[in-house]
Amino acid sequence: MNRFIDINPERCIGCGTCQSACADAHRMQGLQDTPRLALLKTGGISAALACHHCEGAPCAEVCPVNAIEHDGDRIHVKEQECIGCRLCAIACPFGAIHPDGTSIAGVAGMCDPTPSYPKSLSSLLTWAPGQYTCAVKCDLCAFDPDGPHCVAACPTKALTVMGGSADRELDEAKRLRSIENGPVVDVTAVAQGLSEKAEGSVNNG
Repeated sequence: MNRFIDINPERCIGCGTCQSACADAHRMQGLQDTPRLALLKTGGISAALACHHCEGAPCAEVCPVNAIEHDGDRIHVKEQECIGCRLCAIACPFGAIHPDGTSIAGVAGMCDPTPSYPKSLSSLLTWAPGQYTCAVKCDLCAFDPDGPHCVAACPTKALTVMGGSADRELDEAKRLRSIENGPVVDVTAVAQGLSEKAEGSVNNG
């Protein structure tokens, strides 16, 4: 099982601290300055949404330049190789991957800093002259051995890293315990019962 970030909506208060921590951490690494997780709000609850790092990874399957790859127990986007086609964002069943780019509006004389599209427009439809766009999604802050910054920053501990080798070891330990503590099966009695059942079927036939 790949690692992923589990979100507990009962603890999430929608403060956006996870998004700020995520954006800051990636900016410091020279990556796209954008949160890798979304924040969803309804009338009753709010919850962060991050990449599930699917075993099958439909985003990786549709990438025409293989810019999305399996890297250990996570799915990784090679941002420098992405061509910004947005197929991965369309294929993702959770809406956890989106296109984003660094604008050149801040460079004097190169373009008008005023966006050429409404802010409410889906990121799948936006386009700006001179802006390089690539796919961004949760990478579990693989550049930091301490783990995802959003998990550490959440004030209510609504985010938890799940899966990976630790979970596999836990599952194996549970399986072994169930074998050790389970009911004792009389193999001879089971075999005799199956034999008698088979003989009865032959006689009745």
